[in-house]
Amino acid sequence: MNIVRLSAFRALGSVPGANQTVASFGQLTRCYHKNVVEHYENPRNVGAFDKSDPTVGTGLVGAPACGDVMKLQIKVDENGFIVDSKFKTFGCGSAIASSSVATEWVKGKSIEEVLTIKNSDIAKHLSLPPVKLHCSMLAEDAIKAAVKDIQAKMKAAAAEKGAKAVASSQ
Repeated sequence: MNIVRLSAFRALGSVPGANQTVASFGQLTRCYHKNVVEHYENPRNVGAFDKSDPTVGTGLVGAPACGDVMKLQIKVDENGFIVDSKFKTFGCGSAIASSSVATEWVKGKSIEEVLTIKNSDIAKHLSLPPVKLHCSMLAEDAIKAAVKDIQAKMKAAAAEKGAKAVASSQ
């Protein structure tokens, strides 16, 4: 069974059994807003960067209640602007769509600017129902975690550069 169908059945509180027929994809997509379906069927920026790259920040977050796991990565230039982003998500259609939207929205912004992206903005864009708000929360948390990771890498690189400058001046 297709994941969108299974997710829709879960959202509706009914998983088909032996005596039930599976609804058509068209019937089930009515449960999801067109933006969720679009980002689920055509996700943007799926993939991964090398996490050891000093210009890459990685955020890995999960929701134990539902089992969703989201990895979001940002690639930052020397001026602190995000030039690219990637994600890998194990979860429902809403989690995948939230990840996809987040990777689109962070591109071209500074690492400070992306911290203003809120889960409520993602949820509103995707028209997520209350039962799926945790998916947009994961996306916001993944952005914050990726920024924290790249800031730590930048701080370590600056400290190393400073230590080398001091050592070479002695």
